Amino acid sequence: MPDAPSRPSAEGEFDVLRRWAAGPGPRALRASIVLQAALGRHNSEIARRLGVSRQTVATWRQRYAAEGPAGLAGRPQSGRPGVVDEGDVVTETLLAPPDRSSSRSVGRRLGCSHTAVAAARRRWNLGQEDRAPLPPLSPALADGEVWVVGVHHDADRTLVLLALRQSEPGRSAAGTVARPPTDALAAVAAAFTHALDSHDPAAPAEPVDPAPAARPAPRPPRRPAAEPDQAVSVFLAAARRSHPRAALHLVVLRGPAAAGLDELCRRARVTLHQPPERTGPVSFLRAVLALDASRHPSSSARVLLDLAADLDGPAPVRWIREPLPAAPGESPPGGAGPLRAAAPAGSGGANQIDLGSFNECVVIETVRLAGSITRGEIADRTRLTQQSVSRIARSLLDRGLLVEERRQHSTVGKPRGLVRLRDDAAHALGIHIDPEVLTAVLVDLSGRIVARRVEKITPEPRPGAVVAQIAALGEAVLANTGQAVRENSFLGLGVVVPGPVDTVSGTVLDPPLMGVLKDVPLLSLLEQRFSCPILVEKDSTAAAVGERWIGRESRARDFVYLYLGTGVGAGLILNGDIYRGLTANAGEFGQLCAVTLGRIEPSGRPEVLPECNPARHVLTRADGHRAGAAGQVPKDPPTVREAAQAIGRGALALIDLLDVGLVVVGGPFCTGPAADIYLTEIERAVNDFPTARRLRRVHVERSVSIHEAAAVGAASTLFHAAFTPRLRRHP
Repeated sequence: MPDAPSRPSAEGEFDVLRRWAAGPGPRALRASIVLQAALGRHNSEIARRLGVSRQTVATWRQRYAAEGPAGLAGRPQSGRPGVVDEGDVVTETLLAPPDRSSSRSVGRRLGCSHTAVAAARRRWNLGQEDRAPLPPLSPALADGEVWVVGVHHDADRTLVLLALRQSEPGRSAAGTVARPPTDALAAVAAAFTHALDSHDPAAPAEPVDPAPAARPAPRPPRRPAAEPDQAVSVFLAAARRSHPRAALHLVVLRGPAAAGLDELCRRARVTLHQPPERTGPVSFLRAVLALDASRHPSSSARVLLDLAADLDGPAPVRWIREPLPAAPGESPPGGAGPLRAAAPAGSGGANQIDLGSFNECVVIETVRLAGSITRGEIADRTRLTQQSVSRIARSLLDRGLLVEERRQHSTVGKPRGLVRLRDDAAHALGIHIDPEVLTAVLVDLSGRIVARRVEKITPEPRPGAVVAQIAALGEAVLANTGQAVRENSFLGLGVVVPGPVDTVSGTVLDPPLMGVLKDVPLLSLLEQRFSCPILVEKDSTAAAVGERWIGRESRARDFVYLYLGTGVGAGLILNGDIYRGLTANAGEFGQLCAVTLGRIEPSGRPEVLPECNPARHVLTRADGHRAGAAGQVPKDPPTVREAAQAIGRGALALIDLLDVGLVVVGGPFCTGPAADIYLTEIERAVNDFPTARRLRRVHVERSVSIHEAAAVGAASTLFHAAFTPRLRRHP
């Protein structure tokens, strides 16, 4: 039985079909199918003769039967554009979870073929085992990792500045660190689209068809093309100062390529590039930001949101990123200080004394809490086998982390040997930055302060002067401790400041009473001075870590630490570990107090409570006089009790929320007669008013550390990172 009829209805159609079959293009095959069918051949025979599928033969026979020669014309596929914006492909791939990142999945979401997606990925080196992802610029970039370090946007042009650096040792070129922050990328894209539209409302922000016929005619430049651009010169000079040793690459996303731009780039040691042809301005910026954020933890949401805020503000825009962390193997600038040889630059954590397993950390934690303990008691408490405990203890003794004390006589069996931590097995330097003073302490493994130094903070209103003073103070403290400490047991430097802090990139954001450090990349600046591991933390969080470390068994349970310093902050020890929150800024206690007390500004924002700033509220208002030092106030001034009651209400909210049984109060303003008032009022609030007060008694205790709580906590963050058993490591 023959297949569907498709015989030409007139001799003229035969001539047309023969002419098509002899010519080029896809209609040649279709006409050949119809001519073969006119000879009475079946679909399977036609498919075999022409080398196509039977489905193809059936499709074009049916179209010819229904529409005649017109049915053999090609038809565009709906939802399948001939050209895909490669920036969208890159961003969609990086944002997708692993099970939805294939070329077919991305193609379905973007409405294009999987072959177009695969081609775009190849051009951007996505998924390549031997090369890191790179945008296909002209001229091409060398191998390395991309950082977005600057954006210049005005009425004439839009420029993006990239830094290119080698991958970190030990990390594969194809590996990524994390999925980019979706909301922050969307905010940048929306702000950038608005900025482009405001300067060129008639031109589309996202041209995706590179065909010459489809491109809009370029707008005439607003200034002569040969005129050098002073604004760009200032932008490049500022970027070079912020990134003095980075390989910088300037991409012209929009505007005329002025003749003077090449010369400006040459002077600033910047390479000039044109963007990829298949990428629009917004999608290119979004794609390179997604690449950056997926490869580098320092590309946090905060950096992207700062860029979005700048783009959303008034034009012109000149955004320059904070200095990048030291590159792998890059020696920090400046002379060699006492901390120079302590550890490799840019190391990712404070674990110089490498612990081989989680069980080793468990044993160290058990010994630390107990003070001194037998191997049998370690096995009982940890539920490890006696053999495992003996093996781990022997290894820790050999490495000098544990020391064995005299043996206890036992009525049965062998005498029992006690082990304890060797106090001088590890040291860490902690620096507390306060609006008025800098405090530096060197702390050993027991929490004992080995060396201390306090200085008034410099009045010079420059971040560089403050950072230089911090570095000099740390070097001075460590210089007096001996070569053995610096070479054998020094773990690193912990620095604490009033929050909020971006701990990932080590940037101080909006510290109260310290405008000189606003948006200062403290970690990057200190890494240029020191080549040891450095951690930047909030003061209240660090104080809680120090309390847990020094308090040993008495602080082995969960607790809330209320730090009375520049403002009142809370540090949370939950499930045996410090709780930092999503951005490591958990514990902003002042807002909680305001909400609890119903103190709301007309805008709806919780009021900044003066009671939660002892440095200003208590010491300046108490009976109309100013005290000279923390705690030097009258025995029972009304302002102290007023502040204590407000803080007690906030502590009540924390107890109801977290259901913990211990509140520790410390900090420089929990001293003298004021300390008793704070403890009394807080204890009354957390025990008289909670919802579950019939089920528990909350203990309120004074911190084991007073004036140096934050500095000791800063050093303890190094011990906590190195020796505390945790299944999930914090950045």
